Amino acid sequence: MESIRLEVRSVDFDILNQSPEIISVYKIEVPRGTPRKKFEELFKDPLLQELHLSPFDLKREGKNPTAVAEISFKPGVTDNSGNCVKEALNFMGVKCSFASSSALYLFWDGERDLKLLEERAKNLGNELIQKIVVSTFKDFEKNQRFKDVELPKVELGASCSVETISLDLDEKGLEELSKKRCLALNIEELLFIKNYYQKWEVKESRTEKGLPLEPTDVEVEILAQSWSEHCKHKIFSATIDYREKLEGQGFKKLDNRKINGLYKSFIQRGTKEIEKERNLSWTKSVFTDNAGIVDFDENIDLCFKAETHNSPSALDPYGGALTGILGVNRDILGCGLGAKPIANTDVFCVGFPEKWSTEEEKKGPKGLKHPRQILKGVHQGVADGGNKSGIPTVNGAIYFDDDYAGKPLVFCGTVGAMPKALFDGRATTIKGAKTQDRIFMVGGAIGKDGIHGATFSSLELNESSPVSAVQIGDPLTQKRVTDFLIEARDLGLFNCVTDNGAGGLSSSVGEMAQITGGARLNLSKCPVKYPGLKAYELMISESQERMTFSVGPLKTEAFKKIAQKHGVMATDIGEFNDSGFLEVFFQEERVAFLNLSFIHDLLPPMNLKAIWDGPQARITWFPKNRKQKRPKDFFKEALLKLLSTPNISSKESFVRRYDHEVQAATHIKPFMGKEKDGPSDSACLWLYPHGGEKDNALQVGCGLAPRMSLFDPYLMAQMAVDEALRNVVSHGGDIAHCCLLDNFCWPDPVASKENSEGAYKLGQLVRSTIGLYDAIKVYGTPLVSGKDSMKNDFKGKNKNGDPLKISILPTLLITAFAKSSLHNTVTSDFKKEKDLIYLLGEKSFGLAGSEIFELYTGDQTWEEKGNQLPQINLEKNKTLYRLIFSACGEELLQSCHDLSEGGLGVTLAESSMGGRLGADIDFNEANDNVDFLFSEGPGRFVVSVDPLKKDSFEKHFKNCPFLFLGKVNGEKILKVKSKGKLLFEHTLEELLKHWKKEF
Repeated sequence: MESIRLEVRSVDFDILNQSPEIISVYKIEVPRGTPRKKFEELFKDPLLQELHLSPFDLKREGKNPTAVAEISFKPGVTDNSGNCVKEALNFMGVKCSFASSSALYLFWDGERDLKLLEERAKNLGNELIQKIVVSTFKDFEKNQRFKDVELPKVELGASCSVETISLDLDEKGLEELSKKRCLALNIEELLFIKNYYQKWEVKESRTEKGLPLEPTDVEVEILAQSWSEHCKHKIFSATIDYREKLEGQGFKKLDNRKINGLYKSFIQRGTKEIEKERNLSWTKSVFTDNAGIVDFDENIDLCFKAETHNSPSALDPYGGALTGILGVNRDILGCGLGAKPIANTDVFCVGFPEKWSTEEEKKGPKGLKHPRQILKGVHQGVADGGNKSGIPTVNGAIYFDDDYAGKPLVFCGTVGAMPKALFDGRATTIKGAKTQDRIFMVGGAIGKDGIHGATFSSLELNESSPVSAVQIGDPLTQKRVTDFLIEARDLGLFNCVTDNGAGGLSSSVGEMAQITGGARLNLSKCPVKYPGLKAYELMISESQERMTFSVGPLKTEAFKKIAQKHGVMATDIGEFNDSGFLEVFFQEERVAFLNLSFIHDLLPPMNLKAIWDGPQARITWFPKNRKQKRPKDFFKEALLKLLSTPNISSKESFVRRYDHEVQAATHIKPFMGKEKDGPSDSACLWLYPHGGEKDNALQVGCGLAPRMSLFDPYLMAQMAVDEALRNVVSHGGDIAHCCLLDNFCWPDPVASKENSEGAYKLGQLVRSTIGLYDAIKVYGTPLVSGKDSMKNDFKGKNKNGDPLKISILPTLLITAFAKSSLHNTVTSDFKKEKDLIYLLGEKSFGLAGSEIFELYTGDQTWEEKGNQLPQINLEKNKTLYRLIFSACGEELLQSCHDLSEGGLGVTLAESSMGGRLGADIDFNEANDNVDFLFSEGPGRFVVSVDPLKKDSFEKHFKNCPFLFLGKVNGEKILKVKSKGKLLFEHTLEELLKHWKKEF
């Protein structure tokens, strides 16, 4: 039957009064004569929508729109709505061969300048992945057609033949080759590959296999992906000559030293030492699998992972973040023999969100979106990824600083749960691929999207960054893959699984082949989104929603049957063996034959130099001075201003768009308190619905202090650890049963002609890693998983055409997971009138890196305060944290809230707002009221206590510093005095107004 192409337009009645008005458009290819009823059944809500299959009148109140913009996906970009339409029509018995979605934006009177409308339309879409066409209504009406419409189909005209890559080049030629192909290989690595292919034994084996003596493009791309910074973490493995110059300065001295790998020397060693010293039995799989696995209770194991997706999110915020959260979900699915994702976390570091002036706009990075658009996009991406996959988003943060405007940081984390063993007795934590197992690719098809993702993320961002690295994930397909995997796991139908992450099949098959000692696969068998893909593209594409399985030969039919049941593609593409090689075929031609040790073990080491000679003044690219002069009525204004700053304000409208209730196990939610709008320090998950013991719970928190890296990265790392621990401890987490994840995001720390700051940035990295090591050793909290992302810089031009470089703040995110009990939890909000309020913890003054110092300028004394570092006493903090956990168990605390951004003043305000109760505060021991109220020094908490338990509370904490601050009042007023003198007085209504102010 002949097919036709037509458009279906769906108009929502409830948005007809908006400008621009939006009309959904679907372009589909279906058999001629398809009944209209089928389209109405699929596209039209009879109560809310109109449906049009032919040109229709766009008039509103007798007037036509001024102009029309159509925004559609470019060919090859994942179109989830279009894919759903195609699948739905086929389910309904209508053979649909193609469907795409787009949107019409109608502009009305007052918007007649096409150039201005084109600029406005750019903000409605993303030109990297979408086609944006703006036309006058007259032109639109003239060109309006519904039959034989243009469909955004991919047509690849290039040859699919495999290329031979000549390495017979000088150093400059090799560097040009790496740049042209986006290989992200340095000259030492390129020369090593060149010399390897010149060995006589390599030439002999290649001749025997019918391969050219020079490498194929498939082989070069496999090596580039496998050796990328993203996958191999070369900087953390490098030999580093560290030097410091700190004469007479009050910083922790680390001395000059040679370091044989930061990871091995501090992160891995620290965890191994903790395991041995504490005789830990609950760290089951650390730094070896897709995620860290811990023994949580008698019934289940838990796994944890956090990833970043920074570079893709800078180009396409929505797609970058969506693939980020779905990707870390797949890390959990591919952990051991498969875990079920039970919770998501996210942290965004972006530029300040306010609108730029014309001058500021011209100074901004050319080719990148405004920070507010980036935040909107990454937030929507994570929300869609979690909500549509049925995974609650339970914890996170948003951190603002101008230095994230060149490249945002998008951290996505996932918690997973797995039974301890399968019905056949196999431990779920142990992967076990076997020789002769079939290689199955499960999930989505392969496309050009996601090519060079691993190598792209190993480079700094610039104006010529590859669009092919931009992807859009499909959470609905991934949900099917999840359901399929869990059922196949429980039936024991596979022996090993991992996700197709960075590098696609190259990484997943290449890594799993190490278990058996070899693999052979045929790329021609892989399902594709469209014909014409080259062999190397099929091998390294990171197209989403794909997992790789090893399946025993006798279980393949059962495996495919379960896949069919869940509507998931499962394709047999090869076999695992013990040949010692990764062997790849394409259209019956052998296109790669690589020794596994060459891929994984022979990477030439890096030798780097690092120096740290104290803090350096920040040279900001941003033209605006954000600080204001301190007012006369400083204390009264300061608290309100702090509450409304982007880094402290509520962000409730963002958080509420996440579904944190799905799976029905979120015990402590992002907002708690009387009106369910007070802030929580950590999330608490009840584990019983996921197979855990009845009362067991998990606390999830996070910490970061990036601005402190400007002063001392050693202290920055320790403050990040301490904040993450305070988060989980404050709501009932046990520091004795707590583990951490570390995620480093750094500007380029490798010195070169183009990067004169490289040695200093590496010095910062060394100090932060040693600071992390020292902190976890004292706290006894092992690092069970981690990730690093280097070269987070923008190098290009501003919109004036001037050269511009923006480097992120050196950033370490620490995520903490602590065991708890439903009966041990407390929340941040004050509970009842006349409760006693105490400050727990060591005095820690100093305004360096604080929010208050970022707001105001002042005299020389004020500037000195801004350079004074807060102190941290790890040993005393550890004692306090253990006492808080036992106090929760003994029900001595009514509320507990840790001090972080904004210090004591903000903490008191947040506990008051959460409980809708005021407080009468009068402290007598402060020599400096500004420091006392607004310092963000670590290790401190505000708690409230029932007066009847006063003696028990003070006896419990007799060996730790505590200070009585005052009482909870019922007046809904926060009054703060120092030695009887009123500093400020605010109603809760006033506090809430500023805290809930949208930034």
